Amino acid sequence: MKSCTVYAPGTVANLVCGFDILGLCLSAPADKMEVTLLNERKVIVKSADGYPLPEDPALNTAGAPLLEIIKDLNEEIGFEVLIYKNIKPGSGVGSSAASAAGAVVAANHLLGNPFSKTQQIQYAMWGEKVASGVKHADNVAPCIYGGITLIRSINPLDIIPLPAPDLYVTVVHPQIEVRTADARAILKHQIELKNAIKQWGNIAGLVAGILKNDVELIGRSLEDHIIEPIRSQLIPGFADLKRNCLSAGALGGGISGSGPSIFMLSKNEETAEKVKAEMQKIYTNLQVDSHTYISKINQQGCTIA
Repeated sequence: MKSCTVYAPGTVANLVCGFDILGLCLSAPADKMEVTLLNERKVIVKSADGYPLPEDPALNTAGAPLLEIIKDLNEEIGFEVLIYKNIKPGSGVGSSAASAAGAVVAANHLLGNPFSKTQQIQYAMWGEKVASGVKHADNVAPCIYGGITLIRSINPLDIIPLPAPDLYVTVVHPQIEVRTADARAILKHQIELKNAIKQWGNIAGLVAGILKNDVELIGRSLEDHIIEPIRSQLIPGFADLKRNCLSAGALGGGISGSGPSIFMLSKNEETAEKVKAEMQKIYTNLQVDSHTYISKINQQGCTIA
């Protein structure tokens, strides 16, 4: 039986002002997945490290996309997936997306690469629906493409890869869980026009800054007037952490995905290390365990070993 190993990296969704439309790929953390092609129509998902994952493939973020692939191909094939879960669910750095994207990229490889990246994203979005009840691509797109991606439209799916600037990403994951579905449930369904106008300006400015490699414009555009004021209430120490990181030289940043992880962009590794120290200091003082990562923007996305 054919098998392969895929490494599926974490991602930062939204990039502060780009709710559900922008995302970037990290180098760490990353899930490791071993996927085997079977000769019968079934999907088996197993945890390699004892982390409790749903065994029903329809309820598993890696299993659901594979079930869709089997259904569409209508062949006597299936998949067994062994997951080393390094990106914990509820972390805000694309845990469900890593499982979904990694499974699809591995399946595509084992089948001889029949699917375009757009098709792979469409399959991976089934995993996101399992996790949050909503199909969205701001994590799975950068996980599959690498770099930074703009999701112009979900239906029809229209993904625009953007040239990733040479920046460092510092991420802190306080060891609390914020479920994506819960973080969506608290959002307002209506927003004031003045806030929408500010948000549109920041999204346009952020994309322009990325395209022009203008790091100062990127920093000025990392403001959120709609989502962050609400979701930040779920994250202890958020306001102090953001203020201290900016004082340490970070360009800007905010909530990673639905949280509780927080990310900051920096021009160089020295500043990224200072930002990391400030993040650790905040959660040490709050007596909350946390994990921190420093990463360049990952240009490759999921990789087959």
